[in-house]
Amino acid sequence: MFRTIAMLALWAATLPFAAVFGIPWTYLTKNIDFLYNTCMWAAFTGVRIAGVKVRTLGLEKIDPARTYIFMSNHISNIDPPITLPLIPRRTSVMVKKELFKVPILGAIMRIGALVPVDRGNRDAGISAVRDAVKAIEQGLNMTIYVEGHRSFDGKLLPFKKGPFYLAEECKVPVVPITISGTEEVMPKARFAIQPGTVTVEFHDPIEPSDFGERDCLMAKVRAAINSGLPAELRE
Repeated sequence: MFRTIAMLALWAATLPFAAVFGIPWTYLTKNIDFLYNTCMWAAFTGVRIAGVKVRTLGLEKIDPARTYIFMSNHISNIDPPITLPLIPRRTSVMVKKELFKVPILGAIMRIGALVPVDRGNRDAGISAVRDAVKAIEQGLNMTIYVEGHRSFDGKLLPFKKGPFYLAEECKVPVVPITISGTEEVMPKARFAIQPGTVTVEFHDPIEPSDFGERDCLMAKVRAAINSGLPAELRE
């Protein structure tokens, strides 16, 4: 519990710095790089203060000069602060639409090309795909947790179809990511973080020429993510 509190304390201490320096700079210049890098540093450092060791595999397969759609499984609330700092260059993500209504924060997220999403509304899901296309057209990566919800036991849930519509529309390589270990470090029903090792595996990029039909692409991504899970969690 102490390590969890230490992580949260670091993140809380970063907020005033971001509020005083990062947010005004971003709001005035419309350039989010400083604020983004500050947040990624805080995320990276915080999880390590909490006792989480991150083992990264396959990152050398990613060309930092290219734009990708990263598709990952999702087990724990700690998945994003572990994985997002590993993504080369800036990445956009999908965020609950309610957060965009928060004054200043909503404006900052729009400057950062984050994508509002309402998971319970199909029409809103189509709108989210369109916004994600715009982010990718700006040269940003896109990182999506393709199950849509956290898995309680670490096994794969059914995938959402939206990310695969997005891949078809944008024609950029898709990189499957497997996260394993967060089901032990911070499972869905627990607040405190248990020190341990988390593995983040970047699989071979799937090029647009190899997508095939949408269901075929979904099957390829699922097979890749599944292959990186511990044997007892694989399908």
